[in-house]
Amino acid sequence: MDIIQTSLEDFSIRKAERGDIPTILSLIKDLAQYEDLLKDVKATEEILEKSLFEEKTAHMYLPLYKGKAIGYFIFFYNFSTFEGRPGLYLEDLYIDPQYRGRGYGRKCLSFMAKHALEKDCRRFEWTCLKTNTPSYELYKSLGADDHTEWVIFRLEGEGLKAMGTPDL
Repeated sequence: MDIIQTSLEDFSIRKAERGDIPTILSLIKDLAQYEDLLKDVKATEEILEKSLFEEKTAHMYLPLYKGKAIGYFIFFYNFSTFEGRPGLYLEDLYIDPQYRGRGYGRKCLSFMAKHALEKDCRRFEWTCLKTNTPSYELYKSLGADDHTEWVIFRLEGEGLKAMGTPDL
């Protein structure tokens, strides 16, 4: 288990492991509760095991305070056809509310930005709920651009099934 020490006292980051799955699921539910979306959580320990550790569809890390997981962040690679290079897409960044305001979220973002540069990514992107003012303000303070001219489209549930079942 490689632990990445940071310049913040008692704060480190490490890649998630199979044994972390119960903690990860609990943290996912904490984020969903914070965003008033708990009813939307479908993840189970089995689903996380398959997606994160068997299929390896994303990269998950745990920010640690004195060795204890206080949140998580998860990202995956996308691709820019215009740039001809990969990008890094942050799906979630969650820090337990009692540990916010100490620079831990900023360190996690810095870790991912460094990782993106090492992988020759041209972009580092994510979405933020409009109602999540503290996070929005943090991202703006870091120099991130608000691309409100782009609309996010999503197919899920019955819409996804309907689109994916016709003969090609």
